Amino acid sequence: MAEKPRLMETVRGHIRLRHLSIRTEQAYTTWILRYILYHGKRHPSEMGTEEVKQYLTHLAVDRAVAKSTQNQALNALVFLYKQVLNQPLGDITSSVRASGRMRVPVVLTGEEVMKMINALRGEYRLIGQILYGGGLRLLECLQLRVKDIDFARETITIRGGKGDKDRMSFLPKVAIAGLKTHLTRVRLLHAQDLAQGFGHAYLPPSLDRKFSEASAQWIWQYVFPSSALSKDPRTEAVRRHHIHLDSVARQIRAAAELVRIDKRVSAHVFRHSFATHLLESGTSIHTVQDLLGHASIETTKIYLHVMRKPGSGLESPLNALARAAASAEPPAYTDSDAPPAPGSVAEEPLLEDAVACDGVEMEETEPRE
Repeated sequence: MAEKPRLMETVRGHIRLRHLSIRTEQAYTTWILRYILYHGKRHPSEMGTEEVKQYLTHLAVDRAVAKSTQNQALNALVFLYKQVLNQPLGDITSSVRASGRMRVPVVLTGEEVMKMINALRGEYRLIGQILYGGGLRLLECLQLRVKDIDFARETITIRGGKGDKDRMSFLPKVAIAGLKTHLTRVRLLHAQDLAQGFGHAYLPPSLDRKFSEASAQWIWQYVFPSSALSKDPRTEAVRRHHIHLDSVARQIRAAAELVRIDKRVSAHVFRHSFATHLLESGTSIHTVQDLLGHASIETTKIYLHVMRKPGSGLESPLNALARAAASAEPPAYTDSDAPPAPGSVAEEPLLEDAVACDGVEMEETEPRE
């Protein structure tokens, strides 16, 4: 009799059956394991709605996680009970929900953006140019294929972005020459991989089955491939994946320290700066929404809080006071302002005058006549 598959193997099987991304698989399995450990390693089939509510409350109260983090844990557990165990959860509204906190994004000035890009080297400079010039998320940039770059139209096609949506954005002119040179080197690397029996890029399973030879074609290769071959965690096939996100993050942090930008700079700051600068230049917020791939205009509106509003005339009231003080005429000079002559003795003020200056009346020690 065949051994019954273990729970996490079953979970992974259901995730891959629905063609969810590897990052979703990693997130869901991590949250399910944490849920099991929190309840003393009890099997999820022995638990249900009450235990899920307890765990969600624990995340909000004891762990003080963000709303998005708690929602991700909830999605993982809903998937577990509905799709894997076939035990749909009941009402969980009574659990304590994490509060949603609006965070104002970090935005660089135009000068800071150029300092950052110039401080990056090689392919990382190209990545920085595309992140800012097109407003891409880091993973969207690293997952670009050769066919997604249109030099003639100066556009980039982002496929399967957040929400599994496609969109188009700018290919900045300043990146074109460097990107062409970079792709020439990548093509040579791809030819070497093919000669060694590799050179097959990852493709979604359905596409890979339909076009079995497509994975070895040049147009399907990553624009920013890794310097080393690696094993696919799902199929164990050896292939050249794209550059790791952590490698880019390290380069960006190092560049920010090098040019002494005293802000918390990450790859996503380029995207924030792209949106803010477009709005400041007068671009419609709906156009910016389309370029960013936001499902809701409310998400895009957050950049209205950090943009400099042209023509508003608003400024700190301290600026006006400083200007008024600088433009005021200096007080007239009098003889009393002159320093005492050398050797002269300055007249000491009477005790009564000194006390009166402090706003204190002298105590009368003798009765008045």
